[in-house]
Amino acid sequence: MTEANYLAKIGDKVITAEDIEAAINSLDQFQRQQFDSEEGRKRILADLINQELFYLDALERKMDEDERFVKEMELVKANMLKQYAINSCLASAEVTDDEMLKYYEDNKDKFVKPETISAKHILVDNEELANEIESKLKKKEISFEDAAVEYSTCPSNMNGGDLGTFAKGQMVPEFEEAAFELPVGKISSPIKTQFGYHIVVVNDHSDASQAEYEEVKNDVKSALLYQKQNEAFMSKMNELTDKYKDILDINK
Repeated sequence: MTEANYLAKIGDKVITAEDIEAAINSLDQFQRQQFDSEEGRKRILADLINQELFYLDALERKMDEDERFVKEMELVKANMLKQYAINSCLASAEVTDDEMLKYYEDNKDKFVKPETISAKHILVDNEELANEIESKLKKKEISFEDAAVEYSTCPSNMNGGDLGTFAKGQMVPEFEEAAFELPVGKISSPIKTQFGYHIVVVNDHSDASQAEYEEVKNDVKSALLYQKQNEAFMSKMNELTDKYKDILDINK
C-alpha cells in the first residue's frame, strides 16, 4: 500500500479517506454539517487514530480476556444473534404483484385521497387592517400576491401568500373550517385565529377520491409486506414455542 492510499497507519491498521467519509455519514444531519470540512475531517481522523491506539493498548493489557468484558460481549453477541434471527424471519416474507393487486381491491377504503384545497392567505395583526386589505382586494385595487408581499406577516408572503395544497387536519381549526367552505376564487372576510387575522383565497378544491392502484402501489406493497411479516413472525413464534415447550416455563 502506497502513502497515497491511506491517511494514517497504526501497525497493520490503516485509516483511509473512505473511513473518514463513513464516520461522517454515520452522524446525524446537524453533526454532519459540523464535520463536513477540512478541519472537521482532521478532527475525525485524530479521533479514529486515538481509538486505534486505545484498542492496541487494550489488547496488550489483555483487556479482551477480562471477565466483565467477556460477559458483556456474550450479551452483545446474544442480542445481535436474536435480532439477526428475527430479521431473517421477516426477510422470508415476500409479496407478488398479484397479491398486491388483490390487497388493493380488498382494501380500497385504505387508499383514498383526502379532500384538499390549494390556497393563499394574508396574515395581519389587527382586524382593522384586515378589513382594509379585504376592501382593496375586492375593489381590485391590488392583487392578492402584491398584498401578501406588502402586508402579510407570514413567511409565505414572499411567495404571494401561497400555502400550497393541504388536507383537513393540517391547519388550525378556525382557518381550516372557513377555508374549506370558501368557494374557489372568492376572497374571504377576515378569519380570526391565534395567529391574527387571515384573508384567504382558494385556488383549487379537490374532493376526496379513490386513489388509483398505480398511484399507491408502493403504499400497497408496504402495507401488505408489513402484514405478511407479522404473519411470518407469529407463525415462527408458534413453531418455536411448540418446539421448545419442554424447556419453556412462564411463571404466572
